[in-house]
Amino acid sequence: MNCLLSGKLDTCLLLLCGLFLLAPPARCQSATAAPGNTYPSRDNIAWNTPGSSENDSMPVGNGDLAANVWTEQNGDVVLLVAKSDAWSELNKLDKLARIRIHFAENPFAGAEDFSQTLHVENASVEIRGKGNRLSIWADANQPVLHLSGHLARPAQVEARVELWRTRTHNYSDPSPDRGGMFGLEGFAPTPPALPVAFAADTVLPAEGSRLLWYHLNPDSIYPVVLQEQHLESLRGKYPDPLLGRCFGALLQAKGMSAADDRTLRSATPLQDLDLALVALTTTAPETAKSWQQKIEALSRSALAVPEPQAWREHQVWWTNFWNRSWIQLDGPAEAHAVEQGYVMQRYMMAASSRGAFPVKFNGGLFTVGGNVPQGAFSTEAVHNPDYRKWGGSYWNQNNRHLYWPLLASGDYDLVKPWFDMYLRALPLAKDRTQTYFHHDGAIFIETIDFWGLPNLNDFGWNHPDNELASPWMRYHTQGSLEVIAQMLDEYEITEDMEFAKKDLVPFADAILTYYAQHWPVGEDGKIRFYPSQSIETYQVDATNPTPDIAGIDSVAHRLLQLPEGLSTVEERASWRRLLQKLPPLAMGRTHEGKIPPSGPGDADGKQVVLPAQTYGRTKNVENPELYTVFPYRIYGVGKPNLELARETYEARLFPFNYCWGQDGEEAALLGLTEEARKAAVRALTNYGKQRFGWFWEAANDWIPDLDNGGAGMTTLQYMLLQTDGKRIQLLPAWPKDWNADFKLHAPYQTVVEGRVENGHIVHLKVTPELRKNDVVIAGEIESK
Repeated sequence: MNCLLSGKLDTCLLLLCGLFLLAPPARCQSATAAPGNTYPSRDNIAWNTPGSSENDSMPVGNGDLAANVWTEQNGDVVLLVAKSDAWSELNKLDKLARIRIHFAENPFAGAEDFSQTLHVENASVEIRGKGNRLSIWADANQPVLHLSGHLARPAQVEARVELWRTRTHNYSDPSPDRGGMFGLEGFAPTPPALPVAFAADTVLPAEGSRLLWYHLNPDSIYPVVLQEQHLESLRGKYPDPLLGRCFGALLQAKGMSAADDRTLRSATPLQDLDLALVALTTTAPETAKSWQQKIEALSRSALAVPEPQAWREHQVWWTNFWNRSWIQLDGPAEAHAVEQGYVMQRYMMAASSRGAFPVKFNGGLFTVGGNVPQGAFSTEAVHNPDYRKWGGSYWNQNNRHLYWPLLASGDYDLVKPWFDMYLRALPLAKDRTQTYFHHDGAIFIETIDFWGLPNLNDFGWNHPDNELASPWMRYHTQGSLEVIAQMLDEYEITEDMEFAKKDLVPFADAILTYYAQHWPVGEDGKIRFYPSQSIETYQVDATNPTPDIAGIDSVAHRLLQLPEGLSTVEERASWRRLLQKLPPLAMGRTHEGKIPPSGPGDADGKQVVLPAQTYGRTKNVENPELYTVFPYRIYGVGKPNLELARETYEARLFPFNYCWGQDGEEAALLGLTEEARKAAVRALTNYGKQRFGWFWEAANDWIPDLDNGGAGMTTLQYMLLQTDGKRIQLLPAWPKDWNADFKLHAPYQTVVEGRVENGHIVHLKVTPELRKNDVVIAGEIESK
């Protein structure tokens, strides 16, 4: 059993204080309001007309249980319910159901005062009109989704469970379930017929005022993964994470009783509504009876707290969450829009990242879809609610952006599922290395299922080799180093010794051991990383890729700075040996002002960092040479060779400041204020086509494009505050016309809180106070 870990847009009904050119009109602005008074409620969203479909939804969630909430023209209120651990037998993150609340008479018909408001301060959606009020929220402390409210006049009410996984069928049968499983259709080889079926959901007989349904995985693709990847010998050692997994819910309502197994109906007209959905996922093999017993027990426990008390405690959690950190902006229209984008991204992460699994970059828990006819496939254009482009795997290069900003915002509980996924998978990754390569250590390919093995399309079907068939992913392993860098950031901020000793050091040592043992050492005593690749852009034939070398250099030096009691003498000695064998970063000169192709640059070109020592033609649009800036922060404001890094940034081949591009983080770290501003505005106003614009435009990924918002958050944080050891640098890339109140977290258990006006710090509070001596303001430091 898993528990929590502790339309475009209409005219806003809130008082408008100005016309914001870059943002949908959304909230009132007060330049002098202090955080805690109007933040973040001033960023609430309100619509003044009902919606029409799932594309008119707002997000609510408690970190594990979430829902898209929308209204329809007939007055129906619909909840599309998701849970972070609802993995099907074919490794798709499925929805639980749609819950449709239907009124015999439309309570909002002709309502000139209709409003549907997302209250981010307490993670609720409130619907009002003609004296009717409904509230939807997922309890921050229990796995319960509530819908409650008061009607102006008593009315007959129905609550219906809508399911679309209604028949069991083979993988090869034409069905919407096939869509979005292993990756982008047409991008990778079509999988062969699989001996795993899609199971129908099970609806239990209704009892009184309760409905129960679940999806039980009677089969699993996991054995197919092991077989295809030549790891059958490990099957007995690592239990199947999908087989027997059971996820579902119980819906109950006061004053309503079962009309059939999927419908609750009020016996008499109701004026007060009180519906509760309790969700449960179990991982042990289940029967209908045992799962029912567990969810009934969970329901009794979770609903034992009276709803008014649960609501108060729920609000306390969210108040504490928003008080951890903030960035509140005022100034030109773009500043208001950037703040709101920052708030909405952080809100969506809080609403979906406290469960057993990390949020997926390609939509998280807030993907939507409608009914698709049997005999048709889900496609990008027409799909059911379980579809997501790029499939069920985690893509590190994208997913990392969701979690970087949560370190400076102090949201370590939200980061935990991201780290835990890799930590749980570490033993299997070590055994994979031994099985394939007969040496120690562990590594994670860029695209992994949640148990740590590569995406099957990338590994290759009936592929005889141990190296991946896909040239896009074959040697794409540097994301493992970036996870270490994120763990190091969390340790340096929190100084959590238990986390460092139990999680950080074992994980880091396994990854560095792989790098130390996997490639040969040349006559010069240096490791020759070949064959290799530099991210996805320079595939297969790169030598000594810059991201991997920068990552090893950065994280190994930082590990050696940890208190000695956190690692062994042998571990520290092995890290030092690896650094001694590490080849230098590749340097060269520009060709016609840009990063040179595989040949040499111009004799009179500017010196720049290269993507690798040798490399071929480009295949994608990353700038691997700039991983020296982000995420590994070897170069930056106040550090040596700043001009070299700036010249490298200027010479990059692929400007990219949205989706998973990282121009924003790089520009901010290099003190390029206008570039950083442009990137922050682009990312945090990159509105999607759905009515809730902060479900970000799916430029390359899926909706919501959450890595887009994460990159925007990190950019904004780096514009305000950067750290280097004990040094805290303020305003390294801050526009003078953006005023801000901020609170961010820094190393050595430090919290920095302040006010920026016209490019100057006018108020500064540093906790503990002695750390104020380590603060420098941009312009007061020089780079060498």
